Amino acid sequence: MTEFFALGREWMWAAGIAIVAALAAVVVHRLIFSALARIARRTASKLDDSFLLHGRRPAGLLLVVLALFLALPMTPLSRDVKGPIAHGLGLVLIAAMAWLVIALIEIVDDTIARRYDIQAADNLAARQVRTKTEMLRRIVVLAVGTIAVALMLMTFPSVRKFGTSLLASAGVAGLIVGFAAKETLSNLLAGIQVALTEPIRLDDVVIVEGEWGRIEEIRMTFVVVRIWDERRLIVPLSYFIEKPFQNWTRRTANLLGSVFLHVDYTVSVEEIRRELDRILHATDLWDGRFSNVQVTDATDRAMQLRVLVSSRDASTSWDLRCLVRERLVAFLQTTHPESLPRVRAELGGELRADGERDQMRGSQSARPAKSRGRSLAGG
Repeated sequence: MTEFFALGREWMWAAGIAIVAALAAVVVHRLIFSALARIARRTASKLDDSFLLHGRRPAGLLLVVLALFLALPMTPLSRDVKGPIAHGLGLVLIAAMAWLVIALIEIVDDTIARRYDIQAADNLAARQVRTKTEMLRRIVVLAVGTIAVALMLMTFPSVRKFGTSLLASAGVAGLIVGFAAKETLSNLLAGIQVALTEPIRLDDVVIVEGEWGRIEEIRMTFVVVRIWDERRLIVPLSYFIEKPFQNWTRRTANLLGSVFLHVDYTVSVEEIRRELDRILHATDLWDGRFSNVQVTDATDRAMQLRVLVSSRDASTSWDLRCLVRERLVAFLQTTHPESLPRVRAELGGELRADGERDQMRGSQSARPAKSRGRSLAGG
């Protein structure tokens, strides 16, 4: 009974020391970050805000674990008890340090995101940098997490022995893992290729599987394409390495948009050119680079006119094409309705005369029949 009370007293002392150490770490953490918050409010730099956002919690966990490490030798616990506790604290310390490294990576990513804004009008350079940093950030975070888990597992002697025996059969294990995770590894390698060669970037306008959309997210193994009607198309990363697709903003966002009109041969193409020039100079959708009207086809019924107009990006190009089509059709309807496509039919004079004679004969033959019918009925 005496030993039981003594053991309980030791654990109570140990718990008290641990609580005091943890509270002291929390107080120090709050004092440090309160001071940093006051400094951040006085400065215009966003780096302080990013550090406060991402570094507060991992720094707090790290300080608490370090305080418990320092307090552990002061506890009256036996060496056999302190060993497992120290091992557990070591595992938490590795996790806290990995979390802090990931937080520093997030701070760097926030800094780059503020410097290179992809919402700007001319955002080609920003999209190049952001795509690389986004992919590299995910790869580094994955690597840090993997290393942290490996270090935590290596603290267990049984796992260390298992790892040594596993290295002896690494060739067979590599073949088995490679075959089982073939698609995943393919997408991971494709992610590295995308980061280096940049076939796609964030906010690129692409046509994938017949769908028009923008690159919204680039993950480790897949890409999220935001379709024009707010749907999301999930595409494996390897798709952009192995299959053809359209990238409308590969080098620049400028585009040429086309509008086709079918008009009668009596239309004045020069008037349509003048009307197009008036329409373009009255809207901000046109970037002023290029405009043209050409007769691209002539059939037995109508002419085909192709209207080319330039714009600064894909969304603006779509709006501009719709505007030009609507205004030109309204112009033809209002000022030259005879210029709209029509189907002509002309009957020869002899055929028309024969037809009229046939109609007259038919009417004459029908009238006597009716009169005869009436006479018979009357008789």
